Amino acid sequence: MRTMQSAVKLKGWMQAVVAVVLVAVVAACGGGGSGSNNNSSNALNGGSLPPSPTQQPIAANAANTVPITVGAGVKGVINIPTVSVTVCPPGTTSNCQKIDNIQVDTGSFGLRLVSSVVNTSLLPISTLSSGAQLAECATFADGYTWGTVRTATVQIGGETTAGAIPIQIIGDPAAGTIPAKGCGGGPAENTASDLGANGILGIGTAPTDCGATCANTATAANYSNYFACPGGTSCARTAVPLNQQVANPAANFAADNNGVIVQMPPILSNTGAPSATGTLVFGITPPGTQSNNALAAAQTFTTDPFGDMNNSVYNGTTVQAFLDSGSNAYFFADNSLALCTNFASFYCPSSAQTRSITLAGLNSTKASVSIGILSAATLFGNSSNYAFNDLAGQIGGSSSFDLGLPFFYGRYVYYGFDQTLNGGQAPYVGF
Repeated sequence: MRTMQSAVKLKGWMQAVVAVVLVAVVAACGGGGSGSNNNSSNALNGGSLPPSPTQQPIAANAANTVPITVGAGVKGVINIPTVSVTVCPPGTTSNCQKIDNIQVDTGSFGLRLVSSVVNTSLLPISTLSSGAQLAECATFADGYTWGTVRTATVQIGGETTAGAIPIQIIGDPAAGTIPAKGCGGGPAENTASDLGANGILGIGTAPTDCGATCANTATAANYSNYFACPGGTSCARTAVPLNQQVANPAANFAADNNGVIVQMPPILSNTGAPSATGTLVFGITPPGTQSNNALAAAQTFTTDPFGDMNNSVYNGTTVQAFLDSGSNAYFFADNSLALCTNFASFYCPSSAQTRSITLAGLNSTKASVSIGILSAATLFGNSSNYAFNDLAGQIGGSSSFDLGLPFFYGRYVYYGFDQTLNGGQAPYVGF
């Protein structure tokens, strides 16, 4: 899930696929469980899949870790990794609110909480120097979230932000009327039902969700996703300084704040598992932070500020590739793969398929990655499974390749935050 810098991405299920919004009760299990048709050759239908990665997540029992859960969640949407987040009023550790089922999204930046799960009276609304309150329209490929910008101290696992940071409260009535012009295309996604989660934890490579585009008055006039709303009305697009933009919480922790590691277990069955439990690790060594977060990637790719590898190649075409836990499938354009009849925009090849993409970083690192694709109709046939490592769908155009959550299973995926503004590290991803 990516905000306005890359609106080609697809969030979560692309909620059109409501046929798999299930209410089944499933038991959580450590690692990737097995589905009812474990590694069934019938599911492959004469095709083959590449070997699956096999790394196991570390235990989430240290202060710089928090468990990641994939399961039925709040709406029965598949492949949504979630954690628990606690928000406190600025300057205090009392009246804190713990909120479960927050989507872990390495393709966006900043914390966004649905208003129905937050006591917003405890979190002050951000205001501009003019006195106007601040609202945001965060745009995604399939819709947008509208709400106030408020400030809160954020706790995740044993980590706490060094001070209060801006967050978005989605669907906050205090935000006022959604602007008739200038907000996102597609439907509003302002409820937990719309999102499939109680909020979004954006922990990609960028420290804020918009950066210079929204801070510069020349570009903000047309492209800012922030709005000045005097008295909560007459909202107009506005420039916002970096320190008032919705911020990546993990980049603002008092410690372990130079990156994150997403560790998901292998999925043992080609046809999915009822659940999966991984670990989100804060901080990356070097430089030294903790003994459990060493940079042990086989390759790292320096990216643009938003985590994109813009010189990657798929099928002979240069594409913008990104590793995005907030997308619940691989999303890319490939006319050789048949689309599903009953599941809009997902691929349903007649037999299991393998595709390869060459990822390329700004540091000249290149690596070929193979992914497996099984028919979405086959995968969705087991209504108790919520974790899949071989689900793929179509993306508009041929210029992007979204390596969504299926890529993360059985891997440690590293995100080094962009610290160049302060003379620090360039943003990178690795696995």
